[in-house]
Amino acid sequence: MKVYINGKFYSEKNAKISVFDHGLLYGDGVFEGIRAYHGRVFKLKEHIDRLFYSAKAILLDIPMSHQELMDATIETCRKNNITDGYIRLVVTRGAGTLGLNPNRCSNPEVIIIADTIQLYPTSLYKKGMEIVTVATTRNHHNAVNPAIKSLNYLNNILAKIEANTAGYEEAIMLNSEGFVAECTGDNLFIIKSEHMYTPALSSGALHGITRQTSIDLVGELGIATSEPNLTRYDLYNADECFLTGTGAEIVPVVKIDERKIGDGKPGSITKKLVKAYQELTKISGEPIFKTK
Repeated sequence: MKVYINGKFYSEKNAKISVFDHGLLYGDGVFEGIRAYHGRVFKLKEHIDRLFYSAKAILLDIPMSHQELMDATIETCRKNNITDGYIRLVVTRGAGTLGLNPNRCSNPEVIIIADTIQLYPTSLYKKGMEIVTVATTRNHHNAVNPAIKSLNYLNNILAKIEANTAGYEEAIMLNSEGFVAECTGDNLFIIKSEHMYTPALSSGALHGITRQTSIDLVGELGIATSEPNLTRYDLYNADECFLTGTGAEIVPVVKIDERKIGDGKPGSITKKLVKAYQELTKISGEPIFKTK
């Protein structure tokens, strides 16, 4: 594997940054997870846009332009002969002192890794996932804003630990008001009476790229989407439920907190969405390999 660091490629063994980097010491940095399908990088522009939004929110100056980052991402895929895979793009604050002051850091580090990923067992995509609500509350907007894809993911990890300890793959996180926010790494959707609902971004949900893609694709099926405050009552009484994320893609949910969703099987609209998403990934994205 070849890893991109600040304009150069290194072997996996030699891909290193300083132990004084504030990304390591304090989670001070931002990242994106991006997918490649069929020799194309899917929604690359949207991911790079969001990376710059996250960086702006924490006053982190990315030392590359939007186009340079897109080119570097594609080149990293090319170097690793990736046609179907997962890209992790990371920008850290850079090496600094043992204090918190970000102004004492050196130049930011830009790291790109292109590899493969499998978040959940294949069987869960076919039969559906069972998930559970956990006690860990989603970050408040006045703390670490959930819209920022920062390297400080401990809020999500603590919720993931709760889910795993209880024997579940994924967990629902509520916000400080008790409304549904999102899962530990995925956005959440429900279908009720042929209408789609998902937590509002103001509730603590991430501005998900796959989230928006799903809203667009379901809209093409003639199904409208609303973004109200949702409670667990709404989830329990949904006809269908599914999760979305770049890494997870689209995962049906068939049981929440031991309550069966619909008939306990992946719903018809969810199946149509999965098919539409798979078809879109076949034809959409930035080409990795140059064609003659």
